Amino acid sequence: MIDNNKKIYLTVKDYTVSGETFGLYRDEKMDMLITFPKPNENDLHKYYESENYISHTDGRGSLFEKLYQFIKGFALKNKVNLINDLHPQKGRLLDIGAGTGDFLAFAKTKGWDTTGIEPSEKAKSIALKKGVSFSDSTQVLENNSFDVITMWHVLEHVPNLEKQIKELKRLLKPEGTIIIAVPNFRSFDAKYYRRFWAGFDAPRHLWHFSKKAIKLLFLKEKMKVEKILPMKFDAFYVSLLSEKYKAGQMNFIRAFYIGLKSNYKAKKRFQYSSLIYVIKNAKNANKSTDSTIIEQNDVVVVKN
Repeated sequence: MIDNNKKIYLTVKDYTVSGETFGLYRDEKMDMLITFPKPNENDLHKYYESENYISHTDGRGSLFEKLYQFIKGFALKNKVNLINDLHPQKGRLLDIGAGTGDFLAFAKTKGWDTTGIEPSEKAKSIALKKGVSFSDSTQVLENNSFDVITMWHVLEHVPNLEKQIKELKRLLKPEGTIIIAVPNFRSFDAKYYRRFWAGFDAPRHLWHFSKKAIKLLFLKEKMKVEKILPMKFDAFYVSLLSEKYKAGQMNFIRAFYIGLKSNYKAKKRFQYSSLIYVIKNAKNANKSTDSTIIEQNDVVVVKN
């Protein structure tokens, strides 16, 4: 049954696994979308069982896979540079949804004490060969035990948002940092491709966030978004997949143009295809009330 304050926004298709159709319902108060019907938690794994689900493989066979792995190399360096800048002294790092473990393996070489959480046994088996250490669940981990907790395109997958955010707060040290990366349904490429936008990825993506939604969700747990950063490569990657869903084949030239246009238009209202949120306990967040956007060296920081 649909909550009365949630209105239909769009109907989308699962292009990766099932071919099923899902609705996206609009929660106007939170400014977010909810996938409906939401698969039963016991059935969710079925929607990840595909060779096309690239984040659970290290595939390099096709041109698309080679391009994905090439871009991922740049992204890994940027991610580790970000956590190093935020916590120069290093410490304990937890990555939830660690996939095939490349981020944790690289962070470990830079001095981080790393732990991963990954439900996919296939992805975990690949990561273990890279020397990545895993915990079976967050529930067995101690309170206030991590300096940095990351979820790179994972929060949109979790069945229970409020429970997950409470768990993040429990695990985080008082002075620690949470880093969340999620697609942004308010980006130009999302509006351009509409029901074909790969960022919706229903039903694996159960939730679809705006900047307002992320801020409100964490504010409930007395946590504050301190910075928002763009993921500019995502506009090209997502546009390429969206072209495939829309036309049946990947149009690299068209996807590059749309990705470029999306990043250009994002500069005005900071609506990039994907965004990174740097989150802290409210008492430890930047106390500045300046809401201007400062852009330096291809990194944009939003001061709240």
